[in-house]
Amino acid sequence: MRRVVTIDGPAGSGKSTVARIVADRLGWRLLDTGAMYRSVALAALRAGVDLADEEALGDLAARLTVSLPPGQVVLDGRDVSRDIRTVEVTRVTRFAAQNPRVRQILAGWQRAFAAENDTITEGRDQGTIVFPDAPCKFFLTANPTERARRRHAEFLQRGESISFEDVLRDQQRRDAEDTERAIAPLRAADDAAVLDTTGRTIDEIATLVESAVRCSLGESPFSEPPLS
Repeated sequence: MRRVVTIDGPAGSGKSTVARIVADRLGWRLLDTGAMYRSVALAALRAGVDLADEEALGDLAARLTVSLPPGQVVLDGRDVSRDIRTVEVTRVTRFAAQNPRVRQILAGWQRAFAAENDTITEGRDQGTIVFPDAPCKFFLTANPTERARRRHAEFLQRGESISFEDVLRDQQRRDAEDTERAIAPLRAADDAAVLDTTGRTIDEIATLVESAVRCSLGESPFSEPPLS
């Protein structure tokens, strides 16, 4: 395994954007684990698989191929980068996240990715389950209202029609499911730095994370990123 930095947190905490910025600045690869779960959910919707059927969903996941070339999400050879971000997929991704076999399969994909690349990985269980020995871990959080506001803005920017109230309601349900599930519940790793992003800019948080990562690597926090 190459070098790994984990960034976990709930939806709307800013972890995806921060992870992308930090990966770009360091010249590392971004591992968007949520995109993997969304891809499984999308495949199930398209195949007419009952997402509540744990065995059927696990069997489907075992047959899929998901790759994350820079800036893309590719499912069985097709770019699904936009398709996995719809409200419909967002609402059913929880079935993939709660499925023990799906989580096992995707954890294997994630570790294989990190074995080949210096990786900034973001998700909900990266620092606790998938990469418990990662030397540098972060957990991002924010006020629930602000998180829902961010998510609502993202949906509107993609042309999705959904009310703020519905986004907040969906988020509250997902938060409860993520933190209370028996397998890989959402929580900060004991050795993770917890950052509250409420009222702070994404660039501010990204700079804090980048500086901490560079210091952990023995670099100056103001080092220039490596040339690609």
